Amino acid sequence: MPLELEELTGQIIGAAIEVHKALGPGFLEAIYENALVHELRKRGLKVEQQVEVAVLYDGVEVGKHRLDLFVEDQVVVDLKTVTDFAAVHFSVVRSQLRSVGRKHGLLLNFAKFKLETKRVIAE
Repeated sequence: MPLELEELTGQIIGAAIEVHKALGPGFLEAIYENALVHELRKRGLKVEQQVEVAVLYDGVEVGKHRLDLFVEDQVVVDLKTVTDFAAVHFSVVRSQLRSVGRKHGLLLNFAKFKLETKRVIAE
């Protein structure tokens, strides 16, 4: 059985691989983010960058989350330039997904010689 949104997440990962192949590791996260936005838009995808979303508790706004990328109003993409993913990275993406009422996220790590990708599914 294919994964839900497999085609869309595959397009996002493909674009990220293209950016990583061109730039390689070693840049700031913002550089990869801007390049990935450009690449995704070149491919005809709707991309919102640095989206602020409200965090609600008991029906009251208690703060804001900032999403690196929100693609096609469906997939939250969090970019990293870290040695290794940590449990907190997955927790943050899951909380972002809850904030926008979506199930699918991607963690992309540009700091390694090979792009590291992880799918994150909200419970």
